[in-house]
Amino acid sequence: MTPTLVRQHPRAGGTPRVDPSARARDWSEIQERMLVPLYEAVHDRLDVGPGTRLLGLGCGSGLALLMAASRGATVTGVELSSPERLTYARDRLRSRVTDAHAGGDAVVGDSLGDLDVRRDGYGLVTAFEPIGCRAGDSEGLAALLTAATPRAKRGAAVVLAGWGPPERCATTGVLRVADKLADPARGAGRWRPALRDDLEEVAERAGLRPDGSGRVACPFGYADLDSAVRGLLSTGLFDAAVGATDQEQVEAELRDALRPYRRRDRTVWMPNVFRYLIARVP
Repeated sequence: MTPTLVRQHPRAGGTPRVDPSARARDWSEIQERMLVPLYEAVHDRLDVGPGTRLLGLGCGSGLALLMAASRGATVTGVELSSPERLTYARDRLRSRVTDAHAGGDAVVGDSLGDLDVRRDGYGLVTAFEPIGCRAGDSEGLAALLTAATPRAKRGAAVVLAGWGPPERCATTGVLRVADKLADPARGAGRWRPALRDDLEEVAERAGLRPDGSGRVACPFGYADLDSAVRGLLSTGLFDAAVGATDQEQVEAELRDALRPYRRRDRTVWMPNVFRYLIARVP
């Protein structure tokens, strides 16, 4: 199996006063594992294993890719928003996959266009970064899928992920802190509940054919309040709020919003449901 990572240039207009290295570390060490049930459900349903050629869009720090590679899949990752997360993904795959399985090196490119043409013909494309908690958070995803899916086989599965209904996602209430604090003039998105057809609309814009969906429980569990704050900040959903106010204020309001989910043993537990859509390349 050969893990491959492809570097994409981050989007312009980043919010100041945020430490991207700290955010990437906290994402890798705390937050990314919250989506493991989603990754496992999709891998199980689509029988990811030897012979699977997988392209992960928005691969973060590489956990989903690592899980697929451990099943025998050949994986390629693209990380659009964070070179720091990509560094974690590259190191994670090199140390835990390449060294354990002869036959490949992790490769870092500059864009989708730099992919080795021999790696075309993907049977599975994943976009696991959930959409549906902020207005406009799916912008650009359809265009990215449109650019990526020509490299997939006809009939290949394309998986999109989104937040479930707000009444089944405790974290959505906490995420409203970001909307309350962010200055809309700085370009912050507005919170809104996930809609049933969000994923289908993105698939349709990308020219894909829906072919099934599912829901997965993905509770967010943290060792303590500080870990919960660091994990949630690492998502990037609070960066505009930090830029509009300051880190201390955002952290203080996050702690207040998290207190109802703090248990007697000081852990923090928020039940959530995520939805995924399987679409097909025509």
